Amino acid sequence: MRAVRGGRVLVRHELRLMVSLALWLARRTHGVGGGTAFGYARGHGAVMFGFAFVCVVETVVMSVLLLDWPTVHAVVLFLDVYTVVIVVALHAANVVRPHVLDAEAGTLRVRGAVHVDLWIPLERIASVRRELRTSHERADGELDVEVGSQTTVTLELTEPVTHVTFFGRRRDVRVVRLHADEPDALVRALGTGRREAERRAARGRGPAPYPGG
Repeated sequence: MRAVRGGRVLVRHELRLMVSLALWLARRTHGVGGGTAFGYARGHGAVMFGFAFVCVVETVVMSVLLLDWPTVHAVVLFLDVYTVVIVVALHAANVVRPHVLDAEAGTLRVRGAVHVDLWIPLERIASVRRELRTSHERADGELDVEVGSQTTVTLELTEPVTHVTFFGRRRDVRVVRLHADEPDALVRALGTGRREAERRAARGRGPAPYPGG
């Protein structure tokens, strides 16, 4: 049963990657709506395309070496080409699924390609600061959404939010670290959004329900 569930997760993951690739080719984004997008893929693209180039070179070399074994050649060629597609799709997912600050809804959506999708109500953010970290140790109650092994913004929450892991496990987190291409702009926007959320709470209206509730 666990193997079946794991297989479904992997299939869903591949489908999301393919959707992201299609959106990237169409120059569209996913899930931004009326919010403000904050990208995090700028420094990661060169690495991903470098890896894709290495895969292409390997594909050409293996194709030459396996010409005398057509069946093996066909299988290896398919796997190599699919690997290149997946690598490009991973970069596409980073581009088309940015972090989204929706001041109207009172939420920050923290994302990492198709692997992380966390909704944080602005009213639960106790503090936000720009903080460059290049090493991260796993700790209870903390979530690090790294890009190139680094994060640039740290959020501390007044109440935990629930993060659903890749395989569906639920974790409560009170500290979230993420990477943004323009961390200063994100920190400023979060400060403005938090003040607006506080004003709404004072007026007794509060933010709109958020999907991660």
